[in-house]
Parts: sequence; structure tokens; C-alpha cells
Amino acid sequence: MAMVTLQTAAEMEAAQKAAASGEARNPLAGMNVLTAQGQEPGQKGIQITEKALKRIRVAMAKEDVSPEQGGLRVGIQGGGCSGLSYNIRFDTQPRERDRVYAFGQGLATVGDPTNGAAIRIFVDPKSFIYLHGMVLDFEETLMRQGFNFINPNSTKSCGCGSSFTA
Repeated sequence: MAMVTLQTAAEMEAAQKAAASGEARNPLAGMNVLTAQGQEPGQKGIQITEKALKRIRVAMAKEDVSPEQGGLRVGIQGGGCSGLSYNIRFDTQPRERDRVYAFGQGLATVGDPTNGAAIRIFVDPKSFIYLHGMVLDFEETLMRQGFNFINPNSTKSCGCGSSFTA
């Protein structure tokens, strides 16, 4: 069954005006974005959505990665069709110079195997240059399922969304 969204004439006119003036649609509209523990809102760190938090917790449990010691390593590497590629994997512990962000302490999600434990994200210093201000989301549609990097430092990205130019 196809889903159709109907717009009123006023909504269509507002969308056309926004497109004509160059205003971009807010990619974070309607998302519950979480700021890392100890990070002031507005600081240029890493943020995640509640959907990403839930998915990270489930995947960590499936991969037998302890939230107390391990975490999700997010980074970039050279390559891909736009020059830089996103890299995401689990790691058993942070490295010496990593920036470590903790999210979701006490925030239980549906089907949470960690009972509200904080999850940690590790970012190496070189990757942080390209990732500060980024929001990690999880998208689940009929066509696609996976993590989505909403990166304000990206000036151009490829069609698949896994590589970018800064």
C-alpha cells in the first residue's frame, strides 16, 4: 500500500518560497537529538539521535561488546567516490588521544538489552576535524537500513551517502 502525503495550498506555497530563496530543509526536523554527557548544548562535539542510541545498544549486545569498556568507533578515511569515507565499527576500548562521548545514561529505550547503560563513541583526533558538529542517526525504511551521518562539514557527498568532500 502506497502512502500519499497531501499538502495544503499554503504549505505548497511555503515550500516553494523556501526552495526559491535557497533555504534548505532541516535534516534534523522531528528527530530527538541527544547531546553527550558533560557537553554543553551548542558545543561542537558529536551528537546522536535516540534511534541511533537504540540501534547501537542492540548491536553492541549482539556483538558482545560491554558498554562499560567498549564503544562505537566513528571515523573517516581517505577513499570513496567523493574523497573521504565514513568508518564505523566497535572497539574494545578508547585509544590514548581519542575523544570519548557518552550518551543515554539512564535513558531506557524499547527492547534495550543494556537496561539504560551509557554507550560511548570514540573519535580519533584526525577524524574529529571532519566530524565535529555531526549527528549520527539510524534510518530504517523499506529501501534502506543503516547509520546516517548528518555532517555540517560535508560540502558534497555521493549518492550512497558513505563518502563526502569537506
